[in-house]
Amino acid sequence: MVSAPKENEQLIEKIIFINRVAKVHKGGRRFRFSAIVVVGDGAGRVGYGLGKAPEVPDAIRKALEKARKNMIKVPVIEGTIPHPIIGEYGAAKVLLKPGPPGTGVIAGSTVRAIMDAVGIRDVVTKCIRSTNPHNVVKATFQALESLQSPEYVAKKRGIPLEKVSGESHGEAA
Repeated sequence: MVSAPKENEQLIEKIIFINRVAKVHKGGRRFRFSAIVVVGDGAGRVGYGLGKAPEVPDAIRKALEKARKNMIKVPVIEGTIPHPIIGEYGAAKVLLKPGPPGTGVIAGSTVRAIMDAVGIRDVVTKCIRSTNPHNVVKATFQALESLQSPEYVAKKRGIPLEKVSGESHGEAA
């Protein structure tokens, strides 16, 4: 799912983490860089990418290309997520809870960048175990991929949409 060039101008690009790695040789140190980047349209589509290169701009460019290729669709309802969820990856565990209108994004820098890129305005998050940016990004994406829209749940259960929407808002309060 590569985006068209017109859409690229409207995408939100956020750099989450840049890491420098040194390899020691006989003549001195050789540095390489890795960058984690998040790209989103602010309307429910988001992707992340990891790029590695000898120079920072090249690493960021590679990460942006991968992020655009790996975009996922996230159900966003009135600026928040449909239900609470926990995402896990490695030692990282991320809790995402919907917030009432006006809450804002209560999150650390890594999760905040993802929420801003996807277009979620009201959410409460917490990184419970590891705060390693690589694993936190993957845990957050695992949680976002696992979110189910009320329409999907209503169809799956065979009940009216109003019943599902009422239940999800009741749990969030």
